[in-house]
Amino acid sequence: MSERARTWALRLLALGIAIGIWFNASVEDRLVSSEKVVEASVRYDRPRGFIIINPVQSVNVRLIGSKKAVRQLNPYMVDVQVELSRRQEGSAIINLGPENVLAPEGLEVIAIEPSTIRVDLEREITQRLPVIPKLVGEPAAGAIAGEPEVFPNQVLVSGPASLVARVGSLTTQPISLEGHALSFEQSAAVVPPDPLIQIVQPSNVSVRIPMRQPGEEAGEPKKTDEPRKESRKEPA
Repeated sequence: MSERARTWALRLLALGIAIGIWFNASVEDRLVSSEKVVEASVRYDRPRGFIIINPVQSVNVRLIGSKKAVRQLNPYMVDVQVELSRRQEGSAIINLGPENVLAPEGLEVIAIEPSTIRVDLEREITQRLPVIPKLVGEPAAGAIAGEPEVFPNQVLVSGPASLVARVGSLTTQPISLEGHALSFEQSAAVVPPDPLIQIVQPSNVSVRIPMRQPGEEAGEPKKTDEPRKESRKEPA
């Protein structure tokens, strides 16, 4: 056999080996199964007018499928759906099964941990609550901050009935008095007292902070250093 023929024979042999390796790997990817556990988000279809207290945010789902499908899997491709539209107020234990899992085609659910979750449903209400501004810092030049005025002084919130009933008032984001010696007005966001309580409207209020100098009585007009002029009576 000539040198050229031997070279071509070696090349064809190498190509055949490469094709064989690729084919075996491809067949293994399609036929050999593999498992993977992903942390899947739990999504709830809750009844209108109700809210879920302390919902379970995620569960572990074990899936089986081809090595290729498992290798391409990531947690964002798997969701657990919980149907609550026919549930009533109160606590319930929900059993989770493969029918609750949304996953890519070709993957099979073999386990969910935990397999049961507790769901607490409570009626959602809306209510107006007063707003008390949060003042921080010290005014300039020894000035004294008076009683702040809030416009509007109440905002509408929504949330679980038991939580809203325990909230007597709302507060704003901190309003700094630093550097202020004269009365001023500032817009401030209302802070929800709990993640389950939402500010419906308005989300911002206007706060006016009256300032007075030491020695001035609250509510009195500011005194000036200008001497008082006496009225002169004209001779008759």
